[in-house]
Amino acid sequence: MTSDPELLWRRCARLGRVLLPLVDDGEPWRRARRHENFRVWEVDTGTGERLIEVFTALAAHAVAADAAAPAAEIDGLPLRAVADAATRKRDFELLAGLPGTFTDRRDEEAVNFFRLSAYGGGQASRRLFQLSTEIHHALTVLAERSPRPCATCGDVFRQATEAGLP
Repeated sequence: MTSDPELLWRRCARLGRVLLPLVDDGEPWRRARRHENFRVWEVDTGTGERLIEVFTALAAHAVAADAAAPAAEIDGLPLRAVADAATRKRDFELLAGLPGTFTDRRDEEAVNFFRLSAYGGGQASRRLFQLSTEIHHALTVLAERSPRPCATCGDVFRQATEAGLP
């Protein structure tokens, strides 16, 4: 049986994994612009996109933790709250309350890379700030596309299912 903290992380990680494909599906030009930003910031495209995934998961996890929301309630988290957490919370605040271990090795590696970047300071910390603006923008785009006035993580999960995303 999966514990609630593990399930919460997996749900947050799914949000991170579907974010960019959903944004790019509606406006394919965004991918090219994001990749150009990565080049300017001297961030490898694969690394940048993986960091956006885990950064989004960390922001959603922080919002859920702040609300003391169990995994079953992540669907109700407003996208705007997650977007705000990505840009308003300090990097180390996003790391609080994470599971001790991860079932997905890729998640663990990405969180560790985020952790190194957050505590490394300098250019690495600047890149995290730049990535946070990309995440905020992507989540805001999805929220604005939603027919509902207060789009939630559940709306994103439904869109991802409808789009056939894993």
